[in-house]
Amino acid sequence: TEYSGMRFAIFFLAEYTNMFIVSAVAAVLFLGGWKGPILPPAVWFLIKVYAMIFLMMWFRWTFPRLRFDQLITFAWKILIPLSLANLILTALVKKLF
Repeated sequence: TEYSGMRFAIFFLAEYTNMFIVSAVAAVLFLGGWKGPILPPAVWFLIKVYAMIFLMMWFRWTFPRLRFDQLITFAWKILIPLSLANLILTALVKKLF
């Protein structure tokens, strides 16, 4: 379904708000939060958040979108056997050590 006018604007606002929130959480959890060497902490935090947003947009614009059947095939043929192998390996390591 395509949206037009204000519905489309609200949809995009929600999408980019979600990108900002995910980037902020990733910056806090994985990139050291607001810590940095020279600039004030708020500036470092925003630099890290906007770097994450840049990477997300870059990946989204660079790689083509997959069709639904391609995602299902990827899940059944690769992800489920990989997760089962991970489960068995973890059980063996826990049992042996």
